[in-house]
Amino acid sequence: MNGLITQIEKGKPFFEKISRNIYLRAIRDGFIASMPVILFSSIFLLIAYVPNIFGFTWNESVVALLMKPYNYTMGVIALLVAGTTAKSLTDSVNRKLESTNQINFISTMLASITGFLLLASDNIEGGFASGFLGTKGLLTAFIAAFITVNIYKLCVKNNVTIRMPEEVPPNISQVFKDVIPFTLTIIILYILDIIARNTMGIGFSEVIGTLLAPLFTAADGYLGITIIFGAFALFWFVGIHGPSIVEPAIAAITYANVETNFQLLQAGEHADKILTSGAQMFIVTMGGTGATLVVPFMFMWMTKSKRNKAIGRASVIPTFFGVNEPILFGAPLVLNPVFFIPFIFAPIANIWIFKFFVDVLGMNSFSVNLPWTTPGPLGIVMGTGFGIWAFVLALVLIVVDILIYYPFLKVYDEQILEEELSGNYSDELKDKVTANFNTAKADAILEKTSTIESKRTKQTNILVLCAGGGTSGLLANSLIKAAKEYGDSITAVAGSYGSHREILPQYQLVILAPQVASNYEDMKEETDKLGIKLARTEGTQYIKLTRDGQAALDFVKQQLED
Repeated sequence: MNGLITQIEKGKPFFEKISRNIYLRAIRDGFIASMPVILFSSIFLLIAYVPNIFGFTWNESVVALLMKPYNYTMGVIALLVAGTTAKSLTDSVNRKLESTNQINFISTMLASITGFLLLASDNIEGGFASGFLGTKGLLTAFIAAFITVNIYKLCVKNNVTIRMPEEVPPNISQVFKDVIPFTLTIIILYILDIIARNTMGIGFSEVIGTLLAPLFTAADGYLGITIIFGAFALFWFVGIHGPSIVEPAIAAITYANVETNFQLLQAGEHADKILTSGAQMFIVTMGGTGATLVVPFMFMWMTKSKRNKAIGRASVIPTFFGVNEPILFGAPLVLNPVFFIPFIFAPIANIWIFKFFVDVLGMNSFSVNLPWTTPGPLGIVMGTGFGIWAFVLALVLIVVDILIYYPFLKVYDEQILEEELSGNYSDELKDKVTANFNTAKADAILEKTSTIESKRTKQTNILVLCAGGGTSGLLANSLIKAAKEYGDSITAVAGSYGSHREILPQYQLVILAPQVASNYEDMKEETDKLGIKLARTEGTQYIKLTRDGQAALDFVKQQLED
């Protein structure tokens, strides 16, 4: 097993390079930026149609009233994503350009949105295609954004622009600078739509859907979901944030399938699309990547090792809400040969069982988007419409995951217990290890240690970044609490990588959580330009910092002094 993991780790640099690909990142960040719209719209779906399950039906006028906000939010999500994806890609490209010759992201957003409308139009004469403004048009939105930014990049790098005299105000000069790339973008995208209509008789958006339909169908089968969601866990196991690689590739179909399932339900049919955002968040990654919802409870209740019990207690609450880094790196699970098989197999088993419930038992799949921090069992029930099979499924998955993890947990617990009983750790070291996960013991140890040697009188702003803003909150909260306790002038904010660029100048130090540490070189280009310190963390180190406030403050002090 160790040999297998070693071989997998050899490919880590390659996969890290993929995770840093600016196009995959643009898709991911484009979705993150539009997530408030997606979640907001789902509220109206729940209000409008969940009562049907309990025998109550709103009249048509009330349904129309409730669905109008949905239609003007989720109904135009592709239009919005065309802009947010272009903005994200523009930011990535600008890092490689001279600071005095940057692409105007406002202009690329406008060009991408306009070009997308051309590609999604109903007919050659014009008219908006409402069917492709929503999730069905997401692939077209990505294409429009990618083409737009690359045209702007070509023009800016080669100074293809309309030059204005120095006396002209900069804001006016910028308008003329953007005219040529904007024009080229719209013309090229319009030509693509004309070619599609003249060769296939349908618009560009329909062509993309038609060509990729067989691939999407295959992805929804047992083999497809095994490869896709097995990769999620495999990448994370070797320390690479799997969703950063896999999720952008399937984002369009997962959100489109949610919409398709909803339409099937409205038509009185079976919502049978498996590959959805809900399946990813609440089935495959129930409790976080590796389907770890049950693991902290098992550590807490089924182990004999004091260390493992303490880790379980400290990890239960964050893992319950989908933030499982405390157990991933605290146990650890990642890069731990004992847990390789359950970590990879539990998510796959979960999605197989879910597909069986949908295909054979007739359970409806996910038709509503919910926040990823929704506890897994609740997300299953709410996302699939409160059906009776959803309650059964949630219980079955919990039992199955316990059975998968249990034998491996017992092996690992025996290893740790043997280390504890054999005296490999001194009593003082045991206390320090346990203190990372036990507040009472941590306080006792902190009384023996010196306080921070010097207090900063000037306010220091720290930005902690992770993939979704959940993990980074653990360290940010630890810093805030410790700064208050020790009287240090530090404030910390949690954020998600990709949505940080506008607020970056406000901070003196940026800390990358382990899941985004592979972005260090890209991030350094941004922070160096602004004179901001940058630090990256490793898994176990990060978890210790979240548990030991003084250590977190010392870490910050060291980074600022280096």
